[in-house]
Amino acid sequence: MRAARGSAPDLAPIRIGCSGWNYKHWRERFYPKGLPPARWLDLYAQRFDTVEVNATFYRLPRRESVARWVAQSPPGFLFSVKASRYLTHIKRLTDMKDGLRLFYERIDPLVRSPKLGPVLWQLPATFRRDDERLASALAALPPGRHCFEFRHESWFVPEVAALLREHGVALVIGDHPERPFQTRELTAGWTFVRFHYGRAGNGNYGEDELEAWAQQLEAWRRDGVDALVYFNNDWEGYALENGDWLRARLGV
Repeated sequence: MRAARGSAPDLAPIRIGCSGWNYKHWRERFYPKGLPPARWLDLYAQRFDTVEVNATFYRLPRRESVARWVAQSPPGFLFSVKASRYLTHIKRLTDMKDGLRLFYERIDPLVRSPKLGPVLWQLPATFRRDDERLASALAALPPGRHCFEFRHESWFVPEVAALLREHGVALVIGDHPERPFQTRELTAGWTFVRFHYGRAGNGNYGEDELEAWAQQLEAWRRDGVDALVYFNNDWEGYALENGDWLRARLGV
């Protein structure tokens, strides 16, 4: 990834965005009244240089839609794509060959472009640690960056971290008060942070919280760890506000 705009040359790059852009409740909060949804990505990309695509978790996109994402976003823009829940929640990382092939066929326009970031694998909270199943899934992953978000505390052990490191896969750092067992361990030369729910009220992140995270991100940058950071607290538009604050604070 290229260095973030405005960052010092000796710092690792960082990108900050939101977990999605196609939210009806952002009308008149972010998207001007009357602006058609077909132009929402263009306006979003004027404000952020990356986005986490959550829609691919719920349903496979049409190749034509993915091709439009590529065409409608500016050079240097980056899409992190969430893997299908069919693979993570239904198949639970077993018998992945056909599902992986279909998923990558649908996102092929992104794969063929320089705009594909990491693929995010979010496991359900009921999915307990299974090293054999994880190792098999990691071995089957296509080339490119991948990151795993575990939501059951049994996964947060040295053996799992070692498996991720062996495959160069990042441990997702998912911030949520209901998951205090989440660690900030690095298992690759880059990291992926998801801000799910702040403590300032209704999911908002207060400045004290954001400042603490800014200092953590700065420390990683100084150590050469590049980061992708996404705000998933979209419901009141806090993702936009919190993302703007952190971008300004870090100078990206």
